[in-house]
Parts: sequence; C-alpha cells; structure tokens
Amino acid sequence: MSSSDWNPDLYARFHDLRLQPAVDLMTRVGALPPGDICDLGCGTGVAGPLLAERFPGRRLIGVDNSPTMLEKAGAQGVYDRLSEADAAQWQPESPLALLYSNAVLHWLPGHPALLPRLVRHLAPGGVLAVQIPHQNHAPSHRLWHDLAAAHFPGRFDTALAPGILEAEEYFDLLAPLGTLALWETEYYQELAATEEGHPVRGFTSSTFARPVLETLSPAEAEALCALYDDAVRHVYPLRAEGTVLFPFRRLFFVLRRPAM
Repeated sequence: MSSSDWNPDLYARFHDLRLQPAVDLMTRVGALPPGDICDLGCGTGVAGPLLAERFPGRRLIGVDNSPTMLEKAGAQGVYDRLSEADAAQWQPESPLALLYSNAVLHWLPGHPALLPRLVRHLAPGGVLAVQIPHQNHAPSHRLWHDLAAAHFPGRFDTALAPGILEAEEYFDLLAPLGTLALWETEYYQELAATEEGHPVRGFTSSTFARPVLETLSPAEAEALCALYDDAVRHVYPLRAEGTVLFPFRRLFFVLRRPAM
C-alpha cells in the first residue's frame, strides 16, 4: 500500500454505500466465545458503533495504519483501544472472540499465509469475519489500469493494486481451518450526480485508483481522470438525473475456529 495517508473526507462521501456490506457481514457472525473484538482496518470507525451495539460488554479494539483515519475513529467514542499498525503484522494481547475486517484485506498481499495467521489469533470458537471487494475485473476498476498503461506506460506496477484470490481458492484455504460460510453479493448502488467528473470515478478514485494516481504528477493525474471520465461513461451511462446505477460485487467469508 502507498505510504501516503488516506483522505477520510473523500472516503466518507460514500459512507452509506460502504456501510451496508459491513452490516451484512456482521449479521452472519452469530454467538461468540469470551474475548475481545478487533475491528481490523477500522478506518474512520464506521463499523465501531455497530460492533459495540451488537456485542455489548466486550472490549473493542480498532487497528489501522492511517493516523488520520484513527483520529476520526477515536471521535466515535466506542473503541476501548486504537492501535496504529499494519494489519498484516498486528498481534492481539490475548486470543480474540471476533476478528472483523471490512474492506481491508484486499490491500494486503499473501493471503495464503495471512489468513491462517489471522485465524490463529482467535480463541477456540472465535470468528474471523471478512468482506473484500471483488470488482477488479469490472470496467470500473480495469479501466484505471488500462488507461494508465496506454498513456503513462511503465509508471504503475499492477502488483501494487489491491487484489484477492478467487472464491474457490478461499474455500480450499479456509475450510480446513474451521466452519466456513463463503458468499458473494452484487450491490446495485445509485451514485449521486457530481460536478467533479463521472460518479464512478468519484467512487473509485478514493480507493482502488489511489495507487495509480499517486504515481503521476498532479497534471498527469488530472489528465488520466479526464480519460477515465470519457471511457467510463460508455459503460456506466448517466441517467436522466445525472446519477449512475453502479453494480459492485463483494466477497464475504465467516470462519468459526473449532471449539476445544
């Protein structure tokens, strides 16, 4: 991931659209053993109040590598502890009842090693609950890479892009580690009209496109955004009100570690 910090205000423009998958993931968690809850990659803490309400009386830990995001998370007033750390390296003080991660792990490489490591952080009967975007093959995401390669060749390494395994690979990796539920949902999101380019560009530029845009100068980034706006409008046409109906696929899995 880029070393530059996230822009929480830009990310928060789509708060409601990004929150629904977090809620859908949480509803599948079920009963938990004793222990703390970790919101891994908590960002601005939008899931914090939901976790605190759903699982009252437990210590809630937020982990993120962005100081700016953690400052926003602290304002939620629900986390017992906030830690600035790399989600791939962080370790809890004691086994967790729930390790909850919404839209974060696609930024981290090496899932075949990472996920078993996260499962080892769980108490017996504890739960790993993960949601990750599964949109990389869609035009909304693929266009950023295609246009950058065509107009600024050699500037962006696609290995730096967020990415995930296929669903079958996650099943083969996780099923031996506990009781697994694995599913995908495609959300049809209505993006509001904007004066700052195509609505899909606004949605993707704060997340998936960040590593691409950060390799360019401000003038080059502006040029790439204009190219993207022109290309993406043919795939996601504007509706009469200037809005866009934007299908977005997400992958979920909930793994319960065996009780001992």
